[in-house]
Amino acid sequence: MKNADKIAIALDLKTEDEIFSLIKKINSYPVWLKIGLESFYRFGHSLIHVLHDQGFKIFLDLKLHDIPVTVHKALSAISHLPIDMINVHSLGGLEMMKEAKKAVELFPSKPKLIAVTWLTSHEESEIEKKMNQSFSQSILTLAKDTKEAGLDGVVCSPKEITLIKNICGPEFLLITPGIRLETQDKDDQKRILTPKEALDLGSHLLVIGRPITEAKNPQLVLEQILESFS
Repeated sequence: MKNADKIAIALDLKTEDEIFSLIKKINSYPVWLKIGLESFYRFGHSLIHVLHDQGFKIFLDLKLHDIPVTVHKALSAISHLPIDMINVHSLGGLEMMKEAKKAVELFPSKPKLIAVTWLTSHEESEIEKKMNQSFSQSILTLAKDTKEAGLDGVVCSPKEITLIKNICGPEFLLITPGIRLETQDKDDQKRILTPKEALDLGSHLLVIGRPITEAKNPQLVLEQILESFS
């Protein structure tokens, strides 16, 4: 179905049986699969290989944030994994992101490298208090540092799409969690939009987890999301 490749389903599930049960229900759609900290720590490298062998694109969401040399070595240690996208945290700074870029260039799979800005669970007022500057300015600073470091894009809330696109250009990838259908609960997300709103603004990839993975009929919810784009 059209635009299925604009969706990354977050596989933060407790067992491999749950993951493979979900996969069976949605494997006819060319969606991305996001492997986050929980799934990576639980199931390790083998899950990535299995999902890749089934034809899915893989976004490994580790949000690496450490001194530059440690991030470089951490990425080098997983360079054999068949992934299509991986991320670091932009708060790690310009030099850390440059080292991450050097490491990712050595991956045989040539994944995209992106950086997290602020998590969608953060309130704007909370960020402004911590950073002692406007929320918009802090987002732009992180996005500009990410682009200067040579990364491919950022993870941001859908409400920052236009702001970042205007500064970093239309080719700079914008990966957006915080996506909810109008009829769904926000959970712990603060800065959210509907799938259609985010896609219309220019998001390149919508990260959607619980609205699909916790649904009684995940395939139906996925189809509703795809239909909402038209």
